[in-house]
Amino acid sequence: MAAQQTVDNKYVYDFAEGNKDLKDLLGGKGANLAEMTNLGLPVPPGFTITTEACKAYLATGREPDGLADQIEAHLESLERGMGRKLGDPEDPLLVSVRSGAKFSMPGMMETVLNVGLNDRSVVGLAAQAGGNERFAWDSYRRLIQMFGKTVCEVPGEEFEHAIDEAKRARGTHNDLDLDADDLRGLVDTYKKIFAEHTGREFPQEPREQLDLAIRAVFESWNAERAVVYRRQERIPADLGTAVNVVAMVFGNLGPDSGTGVAFTRDPASGAQGIYGDYLANAQGEDVVAGIRNTVPLQELERIDKTSYDELLGYMARLEEHYKDLCDIEFTIERGKLWMLQTRVGKRTAAAAFVIAGQLVDEGLIDLDEALHRVNGAQLAQLMFPRFKLDHEFEPVAKGIGASPGAAVGKVVFTSARAVELAGEGEPVILVRRETNPDDLNGMIAARGILTSRGGKTSHAAVVARGMGKTCVSGADELDVNIPAKRFTVAGQTVNEGDVVSIDGTTGKVYLGEVPVMPSEVVQYFEGNLDPERTDDPLVRAVHRIMTHADATRRLRVRTNADTGADAARARRFGAEGIGLCRTEHMFLGDRRELVERLILAGTDREREDSLAALLPLQRADFIEIFRAMDGLPVTVRLIDPPLHEFLPPLEQLAVNVAVAQERGEDVAKEEALLAAVRRMHEENPMLGLRGVRLGLVVPGLFAMQVRAIAEAAVEIVRTGGSACPEIMVPLVGAVQELETVRAEAEKIIAEVVGNSGVEVLIGTMIEVPRAALTAGQIAEAAQFFSFGTNDLTQMAWGFSRDDVEGAFFWRYLELGIFGISPFESIDRDGVGRLVRIAAEEGRAARPGLKLGVCGEHGGDPDSVHFFHEVGLDYVSCSPFRVPVARLEAGRAAVVTTGSDSR
Repeated sequence: MAAQQTVDNKYVYDFAEGNKDLKDLLGGKGANLAEMTNLGLPVPPGFTITTEACKAYLATGREPDGLADQIEAHLESLERGMGRKLGDPEDPLLVSVRSGAKFSMPGMMETVLNVGLNDRSVVGLAAQAGGNERFAWDSYRRLIQMFGKTVCEVPGEEFEHAIDEAKRARGTHNDLDLDADDLRGLVDTYKKIFAEHTGREFPQEPREQLDLAIRAVFESWNAERAVVYRRQERIPADLGTAVNVVAMVFGNLGPDSGTGVAFTRDPASGAQGIYGDYLANAQGEDVVAGIRNTVPLQELERIDKTSYDELLGYMARLEEHYKDLCDIEFTIERGKLWMLQTRVGKRTAAAAFVIAGQLVDEGLIDLDEALHRVNGAQLAQLMFPRFKLDHEFEPVAKGIGASPGAAVGKVVFTSARAVELAGEGEPVILVRRETNPDDLNGMIAARGILTSRGGKTSHAAVVARGMGKTCVSGADELDVNIPAKRFTVAGQTVNEGDVVSIDGTTGKVYLGEVPVMPSEVVQYFEGNLDPERTDDPLVRAVHRIMTHADATRRLRVRTNADTGADAARARRFGAEGIGLCRTEHMFLGDRRELVERLILAGTDREREDSLAALLPLQRADFIEIFRAMDGLPVTVRLIDPPLHEFLPPLEQLAVNVAVAQERGEDVAKEEALLAAVRRMHEENPMLGLRGVRLGLVVPGLFAMQVRAIAEAAVEIVRTGGSACPEIMVPLVGAVQELETVRAEAEKIIAEVVGNSGVEVLIGTMIEVPRAALTAGQIAEAAQFFSFGTNDLTQMAWGFSRDDVEGAFFWRYLELGIFGISPFESIDRDGVGRLVRIAAEEGRAARPGLKLGVCGEHGGDPDSVHFFHEVGLDYVSCSPFRVPVARLEAGRAAVVTTGSDSR
């Protein structure tokens, strides 16, 4: 449609020419005004200037050729239809000028009402209204105020101060108590304010007012608040806004007039009924501005039953027509109802699921459409606990809401203390400046994590999201003193053991205990709530839609899990296997000493002894996980990070050794550790001795892990279970690396499994760009690929994830270089292309090659759709993201089959 308009240069459409499917061209408001017009509803006449005109104006800084003439032609047609002329001194036509983008952006762009009023036509408007001078001058002051603020950037507070002063002089707080003389004087004051700030008189020519207002709406597309909103809502920046010019109807003509907003269902809960607000003797902006208290929409039945009944009829008709919750704006002018806008209404996550289920029951939509009406982000919101803020709780700090949820617990400052207190049944909040891998056990034990540093992609944030833990990061108002076991904030000191509450959605931190409400949806996924027996409409709706998503989706959903407990929980949440079991997490805690022995081994015998000591521990870990996933595939990644990550940091170790030497203490072991850390120190560990390189350089390391995996699988089978292990070799960049590891692994597997019936697949993680580009070669030696999109994103972009988020991502987002962090949602053009190439070339070399993804993107809704398009077999994500991935995989299948009806 846009390309067609470029050819014939048609920039203006009468309402009767459009329909609801032309949102790209007419914007949401214009398309829906056209739709209501065609349905025969009472819509004030008008016309829409297209988004193409806006884009042309923004590109050149001037109106496109032909636009002015088209506006003039449609204005003349509007004047003929109304029997009035714009700004006519005797019988003026007034119009509103409103924005209207494809996607609803409430309050983000501009509106100007009463365009066409001037010093002469205000007298004609009063006569037109039966001598109602108060109404006329009230409308004129509104025009100057809105025009000045919107079109000419006059500070809005200047006008507010003036009207407040007028009300004080009248001895009232209500603007309705201002009479015609008060308002006439206010107009004079407003015109002076306008002139002082603009250097010119308020424009008296009606067509100049109209043209300037149209340009202001165009320019508001790039206003800061609109840009921020688009970025937040992931709305493309190149759509532009349409402009709607509509004949004015007046809700401020007296007590028999008014304006209101109505919803066909409750947008908060989804419940059916009559919801909305009404304000008598007011224009639409008054409802939004809150200058007077509205009354519930039901009160309109008492005030004006005829209009009320008519409105309910239109609401029912619109909902049946749009097959969805409708948000409606209306005005009553002296007992005559006018419909000013309708749109598919915004709703809470809970309402989205409930309404979708209701509409299926009513036969308005099918289950495919119901699945399309909800999304994974909404489901994720429903899964996290939330605070019950019945009373006023003032936050003492605000950070970044890094992982949603509500958590309350005693403050602890070390991982060991978190584990200790949690073991005693105490809920704890782990507070750190920032977390690192050593904090994992404490993070697992804690109800929530609070850091004074870091962002949404910091270690704390990423790990917490993966575990479904509430996390607030980057709360820089906190002065955290780990040695003293306290933090200070807002002049208060919080000691270890004091209770705090953190909100991972808003990033707010509260002192003391805020009541928490559990999520019914999580109880359902955990199996603690029977959807067939509950009266909760939300749980029933979620169950119904999730059942359809599972029946519809092609993508399988696995989980990232390193413990039996995580694996069991993920299975309850619907996981169909484990796509990533990280073995490095199994070397932390009490086992760190064994790893240190391995690193410090000076002879083959010492190294072999260390590996032999680790073998039974690894085997026990795998037995636990295989048992939890009985019969489902488990992809085990061989050790990936550099070995020195299991040793104390270089700086800390050097200080400890120096202090101990100064005291004359025996530091032989510490000196050996320090020497090892210095020997293994790398300028860029991410690109150093890790992954497959480590397995090739440290003899026996990978062999020990392969043996532990195989022996665990055989043990599960021996005791009557079923195990489906898949061994994944990390960081492969060349097929020769994989071939070398596979040859050794296959010998061990053959020796261990014998005739037990256990089958072990060997594949690789595609996380190095070269692996993606040589996937055809690597597939000759791999039985499966799993895309590690976290590292693939780092290497493709040249970003160090731990460094760049806090350093400059905020600026990239601000400039629009990123619409969203590439670590949150996959970069389709770059990283996504590498995935597509590897998938296509891998399967060309090995038909039937199993393809999955195990990076954090596996639980991101938008990314799941991409992985469906590319043809992967499964996604893998953290246990708490499994339901989200299941839902989005179903939605991806629905979109692909073309059942998207909106």
